[in-house]
Amino acid sequence: MKKRLDNQVDGFVRRQIGRPIGHLHDEENQKTVSIEKATKELHTGTDLSNQSAVGFDQRSIKRIDIDKSLQNIEDSNKESGLSLGDAKKRFLSRFKFKKIIKWSAISIIIVIIGVAGYLGYKVFTAGGNVFVGNIFDVFKLEPLQQDSKGRSNFLIFGTAEDDEGGNHGGKWLTDSIMILSVDQTNKNAYMVSLPRDLWVKFDAPCDVGYQGKLNSVFYCGSNDGKDEKAGSTALMNSVKEITGLEIQYYIHLNFTAVVKAVDAVGGVQVVIESDDPRGIFDDNFDWKCKYKCNMVKYPNGLTPMLDGEHALALARARGASGNTYGLPNANFDREKNQQKILKALREKALSAGTLSNIGKVTGLIDALGGNLRTNIESKYIRSIMSLASEIKSEEIKSISLVENGEMQVRTGSVGDSSAVIPVKGLFDYTGIQNYLSRKITSDPVLIENASIVVLNGSGVVGRASSIADQLTNLDYNVIRVDSAPSKIQQTYEIYLVNESKSKTAEKISQKLGVQVIKGKPAYQLPDSADIIVVVGPETPQN
Repeated sequence: MKKRLDNQVDGFVRRQIGRPIGHLHDEENQKTVSIEKATKELHTGTDLSNQSAVGFDQRSIKRIDIDKSLQNIEDSNKESGLSLGDAKKRFLSRFKFKKIIKWSAISIIIVIIGVAGYLGYKVFTAGGNVFVGNIFDVFKLEPLQQDSKGRSNFLIFGTAEDDEGGNHGGKWLTDSIMILSVDQTNKNAYMVSLPRDLWVKFDAPCDVGYQGKLNSVFYCGSNDGKDEKAGSTALMNSVKEITGLEIQYYIHLNFTAVVKAVDAVGGVQVVIESDDPRGIFDDNFDWKCKYKCNMVKYPNGLTPMLDGEHALALARARGASGNTYGLPNANFDREKNQQKILKALREKALSAGTLSNIGKVTGLIDALGGNLRTNIESKYIRSIMSLASEIKSEEIKSISLVENGEMQVRTGSVGDSSAVIPVKGLFDYTGIQNYLSRKITSDPVLIENASIVVLNGSGVVGRASSIADQLTNLDYNVIRVDSAPSKIQQTYEIYLVNESKSKTAEKISQKLGVQVIKGKPAYQLPDSADIIVVVGPETPQN
């Protein structure tokens, strides 16, 4: 026996055999032609208006069948006021609308997939040429390697093998040498440029001897550019010896990388800050426009939008010869402008206008893919991209080794060669290392480097010296320990003389457990101090 089917399927009542579909409807709806009857008429050409249940054969549909069925539908729709033409128009309109939406959606999806696929291809192609390891590791989120202070240090250096066909003698000299130190946790970064003429010893002798300028290290180590890894390693070792910083990664750029990267993002702007009221001028690169323009001539303030060639010219300008003004510090001025251009390039690359422009994105990828070499592995790319977007511009600080009042290097000569020499002496880099240790940090005590005087107001010999030693061991800059003009009743008094050193005063306040007093004490001191700590008795006197 066949299993009985339910009378209701998905909410519709099944029609019993021999009964028209309209049987269960009211009088008005009963006037509507049965769908089954119309279907049978289409197949048989027979008028079934007076039949209650009729079988039909499987003949092909003829034009007369369609016409008769449509006529019946038109007759039945007349009473409802809807003509066959209107019904057809409504149906076709809805059909076309749905069809348009369907194909529009499909087209959009195809475009998205195509763009994503193209960008993916570009990234994988460029990434395979640049980064170390399996390019598929790009999907990982691996934290960067860090030193003992939790910082990741990148050595960025440039060579000119692609300048004018690479046929000049100094194409493998690294005239641009920069360190970028990044804190992944506190989201800050520091940039410091090293003088290309800084005199150093080489790991191994080469045709220039056992020692020479820093810009020769890569040339010697790489055997005139033949061994990229050996040359980069040699330069990383020299930079570590000079700065005391452990260098985890290097990035090697050429001129083309700078030009194409700047052009890819639509140009960059930097602020010219020269002591010369005219700004800066250097005509050494005007040959590029057949001396019909000035490649480097800008007043103080924000430059116009610089294309790749003008940005490169500014990055190389040092007023070495020819007509020039506004660049009195030569290489040191050039280093500052190089840092400005790099920061401007980063900001432009991360801007919404660049990231939403496929042409700019692919251009940037092409620029880096063909002109950048590094030891960075693919698994670190996502971490680097995240940090690039998370670190705010104001948290990227520049450090100079020739800061007024804190000069760490000077110009001089070694034998017959002009050179840059540490202030501490030839090959003595301790001053540079201590200076960078104070500057490249998240510790406000080291950053502010406040001068502190500790005075003994307790009457107990050695009490002030004990506190001064504790502060010194915590890297506070104690410049003097002496006796106070008079005793104090409190355990400690802290005077903040220089309000720009407030973070250091707050740290001392937390350590000693007393409030900071803004201003100077009533007595005068021979030394200029930012903070004065007066030490009283161990137990406060009432």
